[in-house]
Amino acid sequence: MFEGPLQRLIDELARLPGVGRKSAQRIAFHLLSIDDTDARRLGQAVLDLRDQVRHCTRCFNVTSSDECAICRDARRDPSVVCVVERPQDIVVVERTQEFRGRYHVLGGSLSPINGIGPSQLRIPELRNRIGAESIAELIIATNPTVEGDATAMYLAREFKPTGVKVTRLASGLPVGGDLDYADELTLGRALAGRMEI
Repeated sequence: MFEGPLQRLIDELARLPGVGRKSAQRIAFHLLSIDDTDARRLGQAVLDLRDQVRHCTRCFNVTSSDECAICRDARRDPSVVCVVERPQDIVVVERTQEFRGRYHVLGGSLSPINGIGPSQLRIPELRNRIGAESIAELIIATNPTVEGDATAMYLAREFKPTGVKVTRLASGLPVGGDLDYADELTLGRALAGRMEI
């Protein structure tokens, strides 16, 4: 529709997750209207991201150091590790302000249909950490999907024989939810994960 650099930018922005054609066009025209200093700062931030951000050598979170801030925090409980699929999942758990352990990022979940097996995830690195760091509990915080559940079951089978306590995040009814709107699977999980009051 447009020509040259403007159309190329729209095409590139539209490739980003969650950005459709209209949003890409709005962003491109916004970038066209800002001053050079702001545009160069944005461009430099993208280049710095690519040059300086890497995975933590311990947990595979994103960081600009060898180890992320969570792994370097001496106040954290090193014996409890929350296993997540992606670095973005750490932010979600951290927002609760309830977890004071460390993390391990698998880099995805098991999905044989997509060719993702245990060897494509960071399971061997987790095994090494359990031996080297005296980890007592793994909290499996994979997504409540078929792939996430399969990954959780695989990890439980893999690590329970080592003597490590393996737990899974509870799932069920949301706070403020109504039973009328709960599907059978969600309600079933809520019943299975019920607690005494």
